[in-house]
Amino acid sequence: MSTEQIQQQTSINVQEKANLIWAIADKLVGIYKPHEYGNVILPMCVIKRFEDTLLPTKEAVLKRNAELDAAHIEVKTGFLCKTAGQSFYNLSPFTFQTLLADADNIRDNFESYLNNFSENVIDIIHRMDFLKEIEKMDKNGVLYLVIKEFTTEKAYLGADKVSSVDMGYIFEELVRKFSESYDEQAGAHFTARDIIYLMADLLVGEDEERLEEEGVTATIYDMAMGTSQMLGCLTDRLMEIDPDAEVTSYGQELNEQTFAIAKADTIIKGGNADNMRLGDTLGSDQFEGYTFDYIISNPPFGIEWKTSKAAVEAEHKRGGAGRFEPGLPAVGDGQMLFLLNGVAKLKDTGRMAIIQNGSSLFKGDAGSGESNIRGYLLEHDWLEAIVQLPNDLFYNTGIATYIWIVTKNKSDERIGQVQLIDASKCFEKRRKPLGNKRVELTTACRELIMQAYHAFTDDTFTTTLADGTEISVESRVKPNDYFKFSKVVINRPQRNEAGDIVLDKKGKPVIDKALKDTEIIPWLTDINAYLEENVRPYAPDFMMSPADTKIGYEIPFTREFYRYTPLRPSADIFQELKELEQQESELMEKLLH
Repeated sequence: MSTEQIQQQTSINVQEKANLIWAIADKLVGIYKPHEYGNVILPMCVIKRFEDTLLPTKEAVLKRNAELDAAHIEVKTGFLCKTAGQSFYNLSPFTFQTLLADADNIRDNFESYLNNFSENVIDIIHRMDFLKEIEKMDKNGVLYLVIKEFTTEKAYLGADKVSSVDMGYIFEELVRKFSESYDEQAGAHFTARDIIYLMADLLVGEDEERLEEEGVTATIYDMAMGTSQMLGCLTDRLMEIDPDAEVTSYGQELNEQTFAIAKADTIIKGGNADNMRLGDTLGSDQFEGYTFDYIISNPPFGIEWKTSKAAVEAEHKRGGAGRFEPGLPAVGDGQMLFLLNGVAKLKDTGRMAIIQNGSSLFKGDAGSGESNIRGYLLEHDWLEAIVQLPNDLFYNTGIATYIWIVTKNKSDERIGQVQLIDASKCFEKRRKPLGNKRVELTTACRELIMQAYHAFTDDTFTTTLADGTEISVESRVKPNDYFKFSKVVINRPQRNEAGDIVLDKKGKPVIDKALKDTEIIPWLTDINAYLEENVRPYAPDFMMSPADTKIGYEIPFTREFYRYTPLRPSADIFQELKELEQQESELMEKLLH
């Protein structure tokens, strides 16, 4: 099955299941506000996923448990998991179906059913704070109805019919709907599979043949994992290269609900759920001292890090012993702190693909935290490439976004250089929007982007899609110092009425503060030559103090790919206005006879 067919099937599964489950929320109208539906629907999805996955071995597990009790064996977890064929189990005689046979005792029986899961599942249910929702639904007479809706054939969520990746996207589509009801920030978005596939391709980079020969043993990490779908897709990509790959996933998530979903998914897949950890990545790093082979992440942007401020500033003061030595960005946006967190956790041979919005390219003056962070990457020669994505690619935001590729082990040809790839015009339109997602990166799109990446040259790459549409990708390769500049302070002396320079007591010219100015001078340009050519002719008496000069770094991505479009001739515009005026007159005449 091709990638397009897989994506199409995924879209169908996601839409059908998500729409069905969203419809169940109708039972909650009047009891819950729309943005609170997730407090019920998401935990119910997790529990039903466990229920359906365990159903084939349900009777065998109950029988095995009875045998172990008869043999007075107290430590039973290993035996029961083996019988269940999973890393979890449930010892309740109830199923969702049999719970419906006793409507009068639905709450007690349902709570008993939940409490008979293995401890790792009970922990997930408690983290979702679901017991209080059961009480609320029971008091309002809808608990039975909600369970009944989840018992229908269309609500089947077993791992044999609904893949792990599909399930993750069902969760994220539901969370998206709930978030829209609450009008959350645009930065709280989700990452569609087509974007993750591109990130995975860029992470593999030029190492695919080597990995095929040597095999894959890798640790992967997502610092803002959501429901852990990025980790799942990257694992799938590495398994494509090496079917025997040994991939160990690690992730941290702040939101307790989505963390619980990620942990549930890990348990169902047989992974180590202890590697999924809850907490604020910026203020409470759960993986201190860890380093990873691959990091893939889409952290929030445009979100304040005020709640983490004390911990982040304390870590910044630790210098090289902490994650934030290079500098701190403005408190209004923490995305570059996530970038630094990733850099700190990369192995010497590691690679990171991380999504940022446009402000990380240029925000912050010379000497600011943002500028110093860019400088930190460039001076260490760790920034390999930046790829601009098309707009309208994410579910919850249509703004410009970029994938930054960071590595501590560049290939020889890339040393000292950064590749900029403009893929903003490389997309196929979706037949039907999914939230704000109106376009997608199909296989043809990703292949064209990777062609530009591998070529590593200044060029434009084009291809024609099956429908005749032409898509294009542009590439530019620049030396690291191209993004470095000097911010030079230009002073001029005060002059008296006679036009003479005013001197202080030491005989030095007094600075005229009203005439103070600055010049931004590219690092690869000689400062003195620049000043003589661009400043001296207009200010012959200017003074420049090297001590006041600051070093800055910015990545003028848009400027590199700017194409001047000539303005339309005024005669053409005038003629068009005349034609429109004539059309308006004719229309008004018809309307008014």
